Amino acid sequence: MYRVTVRDRVMIAHSFRGEVFGLAQQLHGATYVVEAEFARSELDEHGLVVDIGLAHAALSEVLSAFAFRNLDDMPDFEGINTTTEFLAGEIARRIVGQIRAGKLGTSKLDGLTVVLRESDVAWASFSLDL
Repeated sequence: MYRVTVRDRVMIAHSFRGEVFGLAQQLHGATYVVEAEFARSELDEHGLVVDIGLAHAALSEVLSAFAFRNLDDMPDFEGINTTTEFLAGEIARRIVGQIRAGKLGTSKLDGLTVVLRESDVAWASFSLDL
């Protein structure tokens, strides 16, 4: 399987509900390093998995919906704990929307993995087959 990864950052604010979250129940911020890895079993006629510039633009467009926002105030996330795990899945689903809309120049991808790095010692990811 061939893979291409692009990376960006996003700063958000949010809080969690539930005793399990301890102090994180209070409003706090996070700066995520976000990686989107595109997989394909065979390269296209140009020798590419996906155009890196288009992949980065798609990731940046998806992240712009969250940038410098309090996720608690976003209607899409009402009643949801926007954990790192949840956000990895949400970002992946939105990138799939970009793929289906033709914004990556190909729809012949076999897989997508999104990794959200909270720090150098903690991260979460979400993978799906396309």
